[in-house]
Amino acid sequence: MEFLNYPAAKKLTVLAKTPFDLRQLTPDRISKYYGEACGFKLLFGTERVTDEVMKTLKELADEAHALDKIKKMQAGEVLNFIEKYPSENREVLHTATRDFFDHPNEAKAAKDAAAVAKNETEKLKLFISKIDSEKKFTNLIMIGIGGSDLGPQANYFAMQHLQKTGRKIFFISNVDPDDAAHVLREADLSHCLVVVVSKSGKTLETAVNEEFARTKFKAKGLNPKDHFVSITTPKSPMDNPKNYLESFYVWDWIGGRYSTTSMVGGVMLAFAFGFEVFWEFLRGANAMDKAALKDNLNDNIPLLAALLGIWNRNFCNYPTVALIPYSQALKRYPAHIQQVAMESNGKLIDQHGHFVKFETGPVFWGEPGTNAQHSFFQLIHQGTSTIPVSMVGFKESQYKDDLSYGETTSQEKLLSNLFAQSIALATGQESENPNTYFPGNRPTNILLGERLTPYAVGALLSFYENMIAFQGFIWGINSFDQEGVQLGKVLATKIINRFAAKKQKTDNKTNYPIGDAFIQHLDKFNK
Repeated sequence: MEFLNYPAAKKLTVLAKTPFDLRQLTPDRISKYYGEACGFKLLFGTERVTDEVMKTLKELADEAHALDKIKKMQAGEVLNFIEKYPSENREVLHTATRDFFDHPNEAKAAKDAAAVAKNETEKLKLFISKIDSEKKFTNLIMIGIGGSDLGPQANYFAMQHLQKTGRKIFFISNVDPDDAAHVLREADLSHCLVVVVSKSGKTLETAVNEEFARTKFKAKGLNPKDHFVSITTPKSPMDNPKNYLESFYVWDWIGGRYSTTSMVGGVMLAFAFGFEVFWEFLRGANAMDKAALKDNLNDNIPLLAALLGIWNRNFCNYPTVALIPYSQALKRYPAHIQQVAMESNGKLIDQHGHFVKFETGPVFWGEPGTNAQHSFFQLIHQGTSTIPVSMVGFKESQYKDDLSYGETTSQEKLLSNLFAQSIALATGQESENPNTYFPGNRPTNILLGERLTPYAVGALLSFYENMIAFQGFIWGINSFDQEGVQLGKVLATKIINRFAAKKQKTDNKTNYPIGDAFIQHLDKFNK
C-alpha cells in the first residue's frame, strides 16, 4: 500500500491541520514526552504532537509493518531491491558486524554474516596487538570516500579524547590534489600505516589518492607494501597480498554509509584508541540495534525519532532538519548523518518501481552548538521557513576538565544553551517591536545522554542508522542503494577522457561536446 493510503496517514493529515501550539509549552509536557534506551533519553515535549498524534503515528508504523521489516533486515532477508527492475537485490546486514554480544540473531543469514564479521574482528585484534608490540607505526592515513570516510571520521573525532599517546590519524578523501598533498606533507611516512578502503577496489578517487600516496613513499625510499593495508571485498583488485601488508574484508551486504562498525572503521579506530575501545563501540551499537526491535514505542527511540521525523516531513511539511550536537566531539556527525539520511532516503520511486506522490527524505544539515547559535540560528528563529531541530547533549563532558566561572561550569553553560534554544524556539517572544518578535512554535527534540563514551558513540550511530531505515520502511522505498551518485560518475569519466585526448593530441572516441564547452573555459585562462 502506498504511504499516504494507510488509514493512519489519512488521520494524521487531518490532525496536522491543528498541530499542538508550542507556545503553550508547560513543564508537565517536558516531563511527559520522552523515550529511553541504551543510556539515552529522547525528549520530544517540544515537538508539535499530542497524545492522539503519537497514538496515530504508532498505528502508521504498525500498518507499514516497520518493526517486521527491521526484524527481517537484521535477520538477513533481501530488502535491498526494486520489484521488476534490475537492482542490487541483496541483504542489508551491517548490524551483523556488531552482533557478537547478548542474544545474537539466530537466523541463518544473520549468524553466517556475524561469523565472518567476527572472524575479521579477531584478525584485527591480532593485527593491532602486533602493531603495538613492534612500535613501528605511530601515524595512520585513511584513504577512502563517502561511507569509507565520513562515518569513520565522525566516530574518530567522537572518541578522540581516548587516543593513544603518540598516535596521529589523517584522512584523505577528496580527489582534489590539495587534500592528499597536505596530508602527505604532515604525516611521518617512515612510521605511517596507510589504510585504503574501497569495496569494489576500483573507486576512482580512492585509486588516484592511493597512487599519489604510493609515489610519495617511493620517493622517500620506502616500500609501499610494508605500509599499505587494504579493506575491500574478497577477490577485488585490492585483495592482493603482493601490494599490501595486510588485507581486511567487507562484503556486499554492508552498505558503505553503514560500514563504520565493520573493518572500514575498525582498523583505524582500533589503531587510534586500542581494540578494547572499538569493542565497546560495537557493544553500544549492538545494544541500540536490539532496542530497535522493541514494540513499546517509548523503549524504541530509533522508531520514535523516525515517526517524529515523518510527522514533520509529511504532515507538517517541513523540508529540512538541522542536526545540532552540543558536543564538540560530534563535530563531524552532522556530515555523516547527512550522508546516511540523504543517500538512503533521497528516492523518488518506491520498491514497486512506482514514482511516489509524497515527500521522502528531508535535507539534513548542521554544526555543533553553541557555534551554530552564533551562525545560522538567526534564520531558524526568525526566518520565514520552519526548520525542525534535533539536538544532542550530554550531562558530563568527556575530559572532565572544566572550570567554574560565575558559579557555573562550562558544561552547565553548554547544557543551559541547549535547553534554552529548545524553549526559545517553542515559545517565541511577543514584542511591539517587530524586529524583536520571535514567532516560536518551531519544533525541536533533544537526545540526551550521560557522557559520550565509546558505548554511547556506538549506540548513537545505531540510533541514526535504525531511525533512517525505519523511515524508508514506512515510506516503502529502498533505503539501501544509491543510484543517484552514478550518473555524475559516468559523465565525469567522459570529461576525463577528453582531458586525456587533449594531452595526447588525438581524437577521443568518447566525444562529449557539452563537456568540451566547459573545458574551453579553462583554456581561456592560458591566454
